[in-house]
Amino acid sequence: MSHYRRNYVEGGKYFFTVVTYRRRRMLTTDLARECLRAAIETIKRDRPFEIVALVLLPDHLHSVWTLPRGDADYSTRWRRIKEEFTKQYLASGGAELPQSRSRREHGQRGIWHKRFWEHTVRNEAELERSCDYVHWNPRKHELVARVADWPYSTFHRFVRAGQYDLEWGGTDPTPGYDTPEWVLLEPDADLPEEQ
Repeated sequence: MSHYRRNYVEGGKYFFTVVTYRRRRMLTTDLARECLRAAIETIKRDRPFEIVALVLLPDHLHSVWTLPRGDADYSTRWRRIKEEFTKQYLASGGAELPQSRSRREHGQRGIWHKRFWEHTVRNEAELERSCDYVHWNPRKHELVARVADWPYSTFHRFVRAGQYDLEWGGTDPTPGYDTPEWVLLEPDADLPEEQ
């Protein structure tokens, strides 16, 4: 049995990568976006957190969160977001992929990879790098020619706040920083130990 170590810092900032089961390309569909938005809002009512940055790609998402003072429980939040999304998605006509007997025996559905990757953001430089990585990601995956052309991102919120200009992201702002992407390398494998 694998042992997964997570770092919990009360009131901390965290960078996450969450992947669909077998990298199914469905997160940018109208139904999935609607269900994800509703799931996040539902969970935020019970367990508040701030979404600093977010990008939604067809088979995964990256997000940076800030948790409230005295609270470090991002794992429950992600578990509940995935559960709420799955419930709404399937009830609204979305389909899941077939899965292994082991996954069925453990009550898992064919929507999400069972784990997620997290990194504790330790300072302002890491926060900036994490947000840059989030917003650059559609270019990294060659989904658009310009970061500004990807609609499923908080990039435009950063532009409105004056943190980026509209043409930001002409070159990779985080060269060599690929750690958040390792979860995409082996779609059927369990995730290795996380940081």
